[in-house]
Amino acid sequence: MTAAFIQRLTLTNFRSYHAAQVTFDRAGPVVLTGANGAGKTNLIEAISLLAPGRGLRRATMDELAFSEGDGSWAVSAEIEGMAGLSTLGTGIDPPSADNTTNSRKCRIDREAVGSATAFAEHLRVVWLTPSMDPLFNGPASDRRRFLDRLVLAVDAQHSSRVSALERSLRSRNRLLEDPRSDPHWLDAIEHETAEVAVAVAAARAETVNRLSGALVATRDQSPEFPMPEIALEGWMEKMLPTARAIEIEDRYRTLLKENRPRDAAAGRTLDGPHLSDLSVIHAAKGIPASNSSTGEQKALLIRLILAHARLIKEMTGFAPLLLLDEVVAHLDPGRRAALYDALAALGAQVWMTGADPAAFGDITGRAHVLVVQGGNVGPAR
Repeated sequence: MTAAFIQRLTLTNFRSYHAAQVTFDRAGPVVLTGANGAGKTNLIEAISLLAPGRGLRRATMDELAFSEGDGSWAVSAEIEGMAGLSTLGTGIDPPSADNTTNSRKCRIDREAVGSATAFAEHLRVVWLTPSMDPLFNGPASDRRRFLDRLVLAVDAQHSSRVSALERSLRSRNRLLEDPRSDPHWLDAIEHETAEVAVAVAAARAETVNRLSGALVATRDQSPEFPMPEIALEGWMEKMLPTARAIEIEDRYRTLLKENRPRDAAAGRTLDGPHLSDLSVIHAAKGIPASNSSTGEQKALLIRLILAHARLIKEMTGFAPLLLLDEVVAHLDPGRRAALYDALAALGAQVWMTGADPAAFGDITGRAHVLVVQGGNVGPAR
C-alpha cells in the first residue's frame, strides 16, 4: 500500500450534517455531486481537519457545529495510512459552565493526543479549493499562507514555528508602543524573534527547493498544465544558501534594533519573513503567473498541487489524500482528461466535488460516486 486511504468517514453534528457516514471497500477516486450548497465542501472540510492546522476554510471551532445541534461536533475516520490501520478523530464537546474555552480534542485509536499535529504520522492531506484561484493576483499574505500549508504537509511542526513568530512579533510591537519600555526586554524579544524567523524562513526555503525539484522531474509529464517556476522573495531567504543561520539571526537582530523608531511609528515590524512572498513564473512564457490568463493560472496551480503531492509521496512513501473542490468545473475537456490521468498515476485517494455529474464521465467507471443532498450523502443511483 503506497497511498493513505479512508475506509470509513463519520460526521456527527458537523456543518450541514446531523449524522453521516460513508464506507469504502476498495481504493479509487471519490466523487461528490449535488446542487450548490448541498454540503459537498463541508464533507471534504471534515477530512481536512484530520491534518495539522485549521482545515481548508480556517474556520473557528464554533463555526463547524451543526446549527440545530448542541454546539458539539465530531469527525472520525478509519484509515489505512502511514502507520497501518488506525482511527483518527477530532471535535469539540458541548459548551458548558465548566467548559468555557471549548477547545478542540484530537484522538488516535481513541487515545487523546496533544493536537492535530500527531495526525501527520498517519496521514498527509493536500487540497485545492476555488478560494485559491486568485492566489497569484492576491496579496503576498495569501501566497505565504498557501506556502505555509505546503510546508506543513511535509513538516508537521511548521505551524508551531509560524505561530511562535507571530506571537514574538506581537510582543515586540506592544513593547514598541510604550516609549518607556525597558530596552533589555526589547533585546530579549528581538533575540527570540530572530531565532524563530530564521527557522520559519529555512523551512519555507527547503520546501520551495524540494518542490522546484519535483516540478523539474515531471517537466515532460502532463503538458496540458504549464510549468511554473517558483522562488522565495526576501533578503533572509536569499542569504540562506550561503550564510550560517547564526549569521542571519545576528543580521536580523541588528535590523530590528535599528528599525525600532520606524516600526514604532508604523505600529508593526516592517522587515522579516512575515512579509516574504512566493514568486511564481509561467516558465514557457517567461511572465509572472499574475499576468497569465485565468485558465492558465488555474492550470499552473493544479500543476503545483500535483507536484507537491508527488513530493510528499517521495518523502514519506505514501501518497497523500487529495481534496479537490470544484476543480474540474472550469477545465476544458483536454485538461480534464489530463488531470484524471495524472491523479491515476499518482495513486492517491482523491476526493472531488462538482455540481455537474457529467464532468466526471471519464472516471465514473472507476470512482465511488456519491450524491449529497439535504444533509445526507449516499451512492448515486
